[in-house]
Amino acid sequence: MGKTYKHAVIGYGGMGSWHHGNIRDRIPQIECIGAYDIRPEALERAKANGLHAYESIDALLSDKSIDLVTVATPNNFHKPLVIAALEAGKNVVCEKPVALNAAELEEMIAASERTRKLFSVHQNRRWDRDYRIIKEAIDTGLIGRPYFIESRVQGSRGSMFGWRGYKVNGGGMVLDWGVHLIDQLMDMIREKVVAVNADLNYIFSGEVDDNVKLTLRFESGISAIVEFSTNCFINHPRWHVSGTAATAVVDDWSCKGRIVKLNTDAKMEWGEDIVYTEAGPTRTMAPRPKETLAELPLPEVHTDWSDYYKNIAAVLDGRCGEGPETELIVKPQQCLRVMRVIDAVFESDRIGHGLQVNI
Repeated sequence: MGKTYKHAVIGYGGMGSWHHGNIRDRIPQIECIGAYDIRPEALERAKANGLHAYESIDALLSDKSIDLVTVATPNNFHKPLVIAALEAGKNVVCEKPVALNAAELEEMIAASERTRKLFSVHQNRRWDRDYRIIKEAIDTGLIGRPYFIESRVQGSRGSMFGWRGYKVNGGGMVLDWGVHLIDQLMDMIREKVVAVNADLNYIFSGEVDDNVKLTLRFESGISAIVEFSTNCFINHPRWHVSGTAATAVVDDWSCKGRIVKLNTDAKMEWGEDIVYTEAGPTRTMAPRPKETLAELPLPEVHTDWSDYYKNIAAVLDGRCGEGPETELIVKPQQCLRVMRVIDAVFESDRIGHGLQVNI
């Protein structure tokens, strides 16, 4: 184990306090010692949880003992705070969405390169078990070559909590959940995105998108449907992936599901007779004989969200000579590609049709 890094949180709300607790309980290489928030009640909560409550952002950034800062404020404050922290000589983790658009993120990356400090985005859902199961099924060739991927997160509460309901704060489902689901797809399919088509609905709020369906097309022809909604009462599976050799389904976050695969030992032959189904006569859509299919369990994977911060500590160790050189798992340039896709999502919805892109 390398050295211990002193850490502080900017924005001690729900996610800020989550970062503190996760680091405190699971990341011995990082010691969270302080927090700043504009709200007095949040500072009182930070003190009650054993942290030093800084009286101002300048006081936190001028504390030379702090090695690493996590920015967990509403989204519209991310850019100025990240740049200020980098210029104060701090390494920075920023909550997602890291910015409101790609241009803002480009400024943040430039500040990181100028100051030569670590900068990463907390894209923690790359460690979600449901996602890693599907990624494993694709990476190992278990389902053959994927061609249709459907990824959905569907709720039924209607409105969104807190800042998520306000445009000025960067609210809405695209920036809240879309940034996760798009990042997962672009982490899993390492190809250029060549087309984006978006349908954004503003059912419960005139300000922000709350029910969204996107279609992304990758360079090799893989198509992905991405849907996130707040007004759905019969949910689709969390994942439905069609490959040339199998279909994989993950039902929900409990990761129940299955893979149905072609049985290459059994031949399927076409009979002379039309098959009659409840929908009428058909050949093409007639049920496949059971002996030509095999049902498999989903791959077993083990994930841990704390691996994100363990990677941050390992990268810092390498930079200060305390361990081997280690690459960031969540790289700023990857997040910039995601933000460019999100820019295209909003533009596609604005003009009412799909866009050809090269991202």
